[in-house]
Parts: sequence; C-alpha cells; structure tokens
Amino acid sequence: MRWACILLPHLALDTVLRRWPTPDQPLALLAGPPQRRTLKAVNAAARARGLQPGQTLATAQALCDRFATALHDAEESRRSQQFLAAWAYRFSSLVSTDYPGALLLEIEASLGLFGPWPRFEARLREELTALGFRHRIVVAPHPLAARVLANAHDGIALLDNAALHGALGQLPIARAGLPAGLAEAFARMGLRRLHHLFALPRTALARRYPPALLQHLDALRGQAPLPLQYYLPPDRFDARLELGYPVESSQALLFPLRRLTADLAAFLAGRDGGVQRFQLHLEHEGLDDSVVPVGLLAAERDAAMLFELARGRLQHASVPAPVQAMRLRADELPPFVPAARELFDDRAQQALPWEQLRERLRARLGDDAVHGLRAHADPRPERAWRAESGKPAQVGKANKPSAAAIPAATALPRPGWLLTRPIPLRERDPERLAGPERIESGWWDDGDVRRDYYIVRTRQGQRAWVFAPADAPDALMLHGWFA
Repeated sequence: MRWACILLPHLALDTVLRRWPTPDQPLALLAGPPQRRTLKAVNAAARARGLQPGQTLATAQALCDRFATALHDAEESRRSQQFLAAWAYRFSSLVSTDYPGALLLEIEASLGLFGPWPRFEARLREELTALGFRHRIVVAPHPLAARVLANAHDGIALLDNAALHGALGQLPIARAGLPAGLAEAFARMGLRRLHHLFALPRTALARRYPPALLQHLDALRGQAPLPLQYYLPPDRFDARLELGYPVESSQALLFPLRRLTADLAAFLAGRDGGVQRFQLHLEHEGLDDSVVPVGLLAAERDAAMLFELARGRLQHASVPAPVQAMRLRADELPPFVPAARELFDDRAQQALPWEQLRERLRARLGDDAVHGLRAHADPRPERAWRAESGKPAQVGKANKPSAAAIPAATALPRPGWLLTRPIPLRERDPERLAGPERIESGWWDDGDVRRDYYIVRTRQGQRAWVFAPADAPDALMLHGWFA
C-alpha cells in the first residue's frame, strides 16, 4: 500500500484568511486568555512588519501599530480539516483525520484512476491552492511514516522499504512524533536522529521506556499495524463564515458567498453527489436570521453555477439589518446525474447547456418567470397546453403526469405558434391547403366551441391555421402560424 500525508502547517491561519476580505494586509491570530494575548500565527504581511508567533499582543502593538487580529478557534480549524477530508474523499475511500492538521490517504488504488503519482500530486496541489490551504505532501509505504516525514520534507515519494528506512534514519528525533519528554531525554543522551534509536537493543528500550515507544517505532517501519479511523461523508452540508464586521451591501456579501459555494461544490464532488436545494442564512445582531432559499430543477454541483444561482437569489432578497455572518446549509443531497452524456460535445464554447441557462434565468427573473409547457387532454387548441410550474420538484418523488394530462395521439398538424386569442384574418380568400377539420367540444364547462379549421397560405407565402365558426363559414379567424 501507499499512503500520502497532506500536512496543513498553517491550517488555523488559512482558515481565517479564506474568509478575510483583505488577506494581503497584516493579520495576526491571537490565542491565550484576555489578560495575556499572544500571537499564535501571522501572515506574510505581518511577518514583514516584524511580528512573530509567540509574541505578546503588547509587544506586537509596539512593533506595528496597525494590524488586524482574529481569535484562534480550534473548533473552526477542526471543521476545516473535516471539510478537506470531504474534498479528499473523491480521491480515496480511505481518508483519516486522526492527526490534527493533517490528512492521510491510501492512494495505491487511486493511481489507476488519476494517473501516475506526479500527475496525481500536481492535481492535489492545484486544488488545495485553489481552496486556500498551504500544504506539504509526502508519500510512503506506511501511514505513520508518511505523517512523520511530512514534518521535515515536502514532495518526496518513497516507494519501497529500503528508501523509507534510509529517510527515517536521517530524521531528527525531535520531529519523529514522539512525546516531548521522550524526545528531550534522548537528546540529553546524545541521540539526535532516528537511526541512533533504531540501533539500540529492543529489550533495553522496552525495559526503560513505556510500551508506546516501541509501538511507535514499529508502526514507522511498517512492522506493526496502525489503527486509523476513516472518514465517512455526512448526508448534509453546513458551513458558516463570520464576516468580522457588519455588512450592509449585498455586493460585499459576494466574497463569502463565493467561498461557501466553492466549499459546497468541493464537498459534493467528494461524495460524487449534487444539490437541488439549499439555504443561505444571513445572521444579524438582535434579529432572527434572514433565510434565502435556493432551489434548482435538477441536481447540480458546478461551483460557478451554484455561485451564480445563489447570487441571483441574494440580490433579490430583502435584508432588514447588517449581516454579521453567513451560513450555507444543504440538508437534502440527492444523487448527482451528469447533464452531459455525450462523449463529444458539439456546442459552441460560449454556449450554455439548457439546464444551466434555465437555472440562471430562474435565479435572475424569479421562479414564475420561467416555465415549461405540458400537454393537456382537451380538443380545444387554446386549452390543449398548460404552463408547468418552474419550482423545484420534491426530492425522491417522481413527476408523472396523470392519465387525464396525456392527450390522445393524433397525426393532424398543429402550428408551432398559437395566438393567445384568435383574431380576424385580414386577407380575403387565402389559398386553402388542408381542411376542414371539425372541432366541437367544451359543452361541459360553458366553453362550447364549434369550428372548422383550415391550413391556408397567404399572399406572402406564410402558412396559417385558421378556422371558421360553424354558424359563419365565411368569417375566417387566425389562430396560429406554421414555421
């Protein structure tokens, strides 16, 4: 087996920077009690101003009078790790989050699907960078070895035990994942690297140190199994971003909205699913949340499409107060059915698939502005079609027309353009191509009609569908046009 470790050395800071509106400005992540705040992490701009992790807040303010701060939230970092596990699940079914700030993936079976490791690694790095997480990646035959080597290396791929043992032997004991007390004890004994530790007799180590030491060393070399808990994707998505300051403009909400919809798309790709309905919760101080529902007619997972639809709904929403935080919830995640089933797509590069165009129009114009047509069993032409609601269907329920909605089959031609209401035909004595076709119906609902329909050609060469009332055969009424 081959295991890849994705180490996230700046997970806490990257979690904040992903939602921060000005990530290029100096920012420090604070930890500790309110009486003695210390800098847990700083971004590149703050480091250029002389700020360093471990400094007290008072010292940092003496060095740099203007920099932004955010409180470190361990739970928020844990949620980011779980989100990345959902993203990694698309590449491997064995993903572990047992080690804080790191992901372990079994990739042996994935290489046949995603290509050789250099190509696979490039894809992982590209997507992690797009998601906003700095990282280091190491591949080794055993999971614990990959995790430990990621403490000191980036980009190495060890494919056999001989290369693994050589790399582990040169690793400093301080970076081998041992408890701090043991690492300091070995340093006082003059043992600096793991090969020094490997050379000691096992009986002496077992007599002087806890059993966990030998278990750790055996797991590093693959001589003992490492029990891991594997990630299972949840059946719902729930992500929240605090904005840091009150936001009154819907335009300023687009940055966190883009991040949330991109996270939702990555989550859906990991579970090979789609979303048909989700909600945006806009949190206010002292008021109930403003809820903006977003519904689609078909399951979707494209990040750009989800953002476009959510933005259209958000711009039409009424927000009663400044927004303090934004939350995206998707409680119903139906299976995803790809829209494009053709191997070769002959559409123009700028053309949108019909499903995406339909959803964009609904998001911008409203649910009732875009609808379809459905055949209805009624001989009267003006009642043979009905508008079909554009609202999303209930998940899990098939939309089957009733027997009354299925018209009887007919080979008689019908015009593609039917007028809303018939109007008198201006032209006298047009050329009659077909007819008459008698339509006599509607006595049961006070809409009785008795008409004789004809297909005629006008002097301009147009083909029209006209009728004459049964009691006035010379009064032709225009009812539709043929293409």
